[in-house]
Amino acid sequence: MDVPLNIKTIMSHVMTVAADTKVVTRGADGSITRLTYNDVFARAAKLANTLDSLQLSEDSRVGTLAWNDHRHLELHYAIPCTGRICHTINPKLFPEQIRFIINDAQNEAVFIDPQFIPMIEAMLDQLPSVKHWIALCGADELPQSTLPNLQAYESLLSCEQDSYEWPLLNENRASNLCYTSGTTGDPKGVLGSHRSIVLQCMSQNMASHLGLTSEDVVMPLVPMFHVNAWCMPYSAPMAGAALVLPGPHVADAKAMTDLVNHENVTFSLAVPTLWNGINEHLKATGTRLPSLARGVIGGAAGALQLYHDMDHHGVKLENGWGMTELSPIGSYNRHLSAHDQLSDDALDKQRLKSGRPLFGVEMRLVDADGNSLPHDGETDGVLEVRGPWACSSYYGQPQKHDWFNTGDVATIDPAGYMRITDRVKDVIKSGGEWISSIEIENAIMSHPGVREAVVIGVAHQHWSERPLLVVVPDESHPTLTPEQLLAHLNGKVPKWWVPNACEFVEALPHTATGKVSKKLLRENFNHYQWV
Repeated sequence: MDVPLNIKTIMSHVMTVAADTKVVTRGADGSITRLTYNDVFARAAKLANTLDSLQLSEDSRVGTLAWNDHRHLELHYAIPCTGRICHTINPKLFPEQIRFIINDAQNEAVFIDPQFIPMIEAMLDQLPSVKHWIALCGADELPQSTLPNLQAYESLLSCEQDSYEWPLLNENRASNLCYTSGTTGDPKGVLGSHRSIVLQCMSQNMASHLGLTSEDVVMPLVPMFHVNAWCMPYSAPMAGAALVLPGPHVADAKAMTDLVNHENVTFSLAVPTLWNGINEHLKATGTRLPSLARGVIGGAAGALQLYHDMDHHGVKLENGWGMTELSPIGSYNRHLSAHDQLSDDALDKQRLKSGRPLFGVEMRLVDADGNSLPHDGETDGVLEVRGPWACSSYYGQPQKHDWFNTGDVATIDPAGYMRITDRVKDVIKSGGEWISSIEIENAIMSHPGVREAVVIGVAHQHWSERPLLVVVPDESHPTLTPEQLLAHLNGKVPKWWVPNACEFVEALPHTATGKVSKKLLRENFNHYQWV
């Protein structure tokens, strides 16, 4: 039968198999809100009626500036299932980027957490398209504001019915809009469709990938404004899994571990920075996480020591790789029983791979001339992808992609496992040869005295570029020296890859999505003088 794959089908399925499954939110003040999917979708129906009452156009882009909570979850369903486009805006971007994104998307309405209202007030006169501002709070929490006709979310919902005649939408209709973080220019919009979202989630939930089930309790620490929390607002309900939404304080490791234990969370997703914080808290306090069996680490490469530490805590970390242009997951490294037969060294190398492509994703490696390269696990090439949820063009731009150039340099082995070796823009070219900054970073992070580390290329009079190691040392090793760290690399990477110098810093700059900003580091060390 020709039944469209639209997001409404996820709601219908959940109401059949998991209507009473819990959806828990931790608020900014630490309070807990307990709902079920039945409650969430009844409120989403009220929200759908609200969107109609506001007379938003049928294909309007509706912006959200919000954390991971039940209201944001309701927006993820009501907006696209009425035919409109859910546009999640990253509040951690620079104000000028947020202004650009709202104007580029031509948002008619923006649903905003009260925390972000002052930031938007400062640019209000530069946001002409926005006609409606809705604060994600109750009437008693509505702040005084210069935003015109600012309304409380709960007040609007209280005026509407909890039933809605959801339209039968074409599966190729646009549903979600996310923007890249704009590290190399203005952010670029990636427009997803109902079909692409449903297919991504179906593939995620295959057993050899994320493989969520109705026995899981899922807590995404990755925010919904970062490619829809890696699709968890859709993938988890599709599997019948419970959702625990942690609110704004995801960097509070104690609060997050308490939430995991209180709600018996079995599966979580986060960038390395957050996993590092949880790891340090567990080591310092002796806290255990008996329910948390697996976690996804993504957004940036993790240090091997972090995987070992989390093993000790009883949590198996698994790599996921993707990007905004893949909506977002392209490959996954699920731990298999066969991996337990590997030697310790081989297992460590296996765990650091970015995994095999999800069903539906094709990958290839190409050289500088576009020629295909072998999948032998050794040959580096630029990684290109295509698939039913891959970006064919950026929002509002005419250029089309048959294969999408990810900007990553990678290898693919005969079993299909992909390993990122660097970003094209971060590869260090020294004496005509490539040096992988990621390989050096992985090696140095095995030293217990390293909290964070990054390798950048710095201009060199003789070699064109040489690697510089920049380290945030761990407080537990106060006598650590740069020379000791450089010596630690001997035998772990090719001798000519060992950086010429190591510099200690108090902190590394991070982007709005939690990745280390090598661009800023290169600017900071632009005039570095080699000794």
